[in-house]
Amino acid sequence: MTTESASNNYDMKSLDIQAALKSVGKLRVDRETTSDEASGAMKILGNFNKCMVGMASFSGLTPWERHQDDELLQIVEGEVDVTILAEDKACKTTLKKDSIFIVPRGLWHNQSSPQGVKLIFITSQQGNETSEEDPRVSM
Repeated sequence: MTTESASNNYDMKSLDIQAALKSVGKLRVDRETTSDEASGAMKILGNFNKCMVGMASFSGLTPWERHQDDELLQIVEGEVDVTILAEDKACKTTLKKDSIFIVPRGLWHNQSSPQGVKLIFITSQQGNETSEEDPRVSM
């Protein structure tokens, strides 16, 4: 397949990340946050294999979640603490602007950003779980 025929079969548009982030509302996450409110602070950009590519803008503490595939996080603005529950301990790392991090598949994790963060993510489209409570309590 030539480059010309490939471009005829595929929408060859690039995405301006900063402009796209301006269209995403910032969410203050708390226990009363609804899924509709959370959706307003995320924008799905497209699909990548069996995953979705998206961006989010939030502050606060997210619910616990886990995915059937690895999840990639790229920090565009701000910083976020990611806590992962690995075997018998919780591991925490701080991600800052221009860093990426891969959350291993199947591990419960959450994110905390008191001052706010804007990030890009690549995560599973299906097989995702969430928990408001610490999943170690319900295991």
